Amino acid sequence: MLYETYQAHRDAFAPIRMLAQTVQGLLNQPWPVVAHHPMVRTAAAACEMVARAGMWHERPPFAIRSVAIGARVLPVNEEVVARHPFCTLLHFRKEGVAAVQPCVLLVAPLSGHFATLLRGTVETLLPDFDVYVTDWTNARNVPLLYGHFGLDDHIALMMSYLRDLAGDLNVIAVCQPAVPVLAAVALLAAADDPAQPRTMTLMGGPIDTRVNPTAVNKLATTRPLSWFEKNVIAAVPARYSGAFRRVYPGFLQLAGFMTMNLDRHVTAHVDLFNHLVRGDGESAAMTRKFYDEYMSVMDLPADFYLQTVKRVFQDHALPRGTFEWQGRPVEPAAISRTALLTIEGENDDICAVGQTAAAHGLLCGLEAGKKARYVQAEVGHYGVFNGRRWRSEIYPKVREFILAHG
Repeated sequence: MLYETYQAHRDAFAPIRMLAQTVQGLLNQPWPVVAHHPMVRTAAAACEMVARAGMWHERPPFAIRSVAIGARVLPVNEEVVARHPFCTLLHFRKEGVAAVQPCVLLVAPLSGHFATLLRGTVETLLPDFDVYVTDWTNARNVPLLYGHFGLDDHIALMMSYLRDLAGDLNVIAVCQPAVPVLAAVALLAAADDPAQPRTMTLMGGPIDTRVNPTAVNKLATTRPLSWFEKNVIAAVPARYSGAFRRVYPGFLQLAGFMTMNLDRHVTAHVDLFNHLVRGDGESAAMTRKFYDEYMSVMDLPADFYLQTVKRVFQDHALPRGTFEWQGRPVEPAAISRTALLTIEGENDDICAVGQTAAAHGLLCGLEAGKKARYVQAEVGHYGVFNGRRWRSEIYPKVREFILAHG
């Protein structure tokens, strides 16, 4: 009943949001004399806050139409390279590039948000690289006839994409996919597969969550798997394409993330209200842009979620050397050709410092000259791959590493 209860509440609140949006539109008209009156602005701001309340379950567009390379501005076309029921491989093809650029596969997290959360990451990478992105599908829209999708399926899909893009390929995994990407590369290395990427960059990923455990990690280890299956897994309502599929709802993931930093989110919305009342459109637009993306959520396949909780957060299978894929052992020590870069945020309260860097100890077959670690000061989880410090301080490290080893 969990999903049905949420849906009923959302349906009941929808007319109120629509009414608030309509009234806001009327109040924001350039009415003579009263248009800029403080009471009118306050009422319009209040209506916008009501209209924006809640979450969205539709994928926003990337809307990346051009990129500046030097003095040139080149058109960008978003193309579908491969389709899978649970994921689409996208290519951001630039028109008129003078020289062949290194290829980057950016693996987005399958953790409750759409891949468009990495829009800023893609925009930063585009001037220097030929960029591909994993665009995950909202599980509630995947019909049951397509079967289950688990952690092993994620790893298999990563190997498939690495083979499809084999050559001058560099892979970047943001947060959750650090484990399946490392596993996929290790399996390719053990088979001496030519599809092994040149470099692998792991950003804020849970390689070993025993290191500096966060509140998220502690929750996973203080509850049995049966608790998660009983309390956070729900069936998709009949109105959606994936009706009756078991999922970990995106609204639960988002609620958990927001609770961790509730004061920060409350302050941000209070500031948004004040910006609207004062007519500070630029500041309001920045806050709107972030929360339009942050509040867009997607459901995860239940099998994938539960297996990740069990194998990554409870069993710590990868750092303990017991991780398997379809019954085959995954041996990170087999990696000897793919250079490794780990990126962490000093204030990351989801994947703490040291959890991603643990990969260096696992890749004992990789020479020291092919390993690099970087910890960015004064950033949290999202600052690792987005925002000012990502663009000005983190990305130059990533670019230099890829160009040096790719």
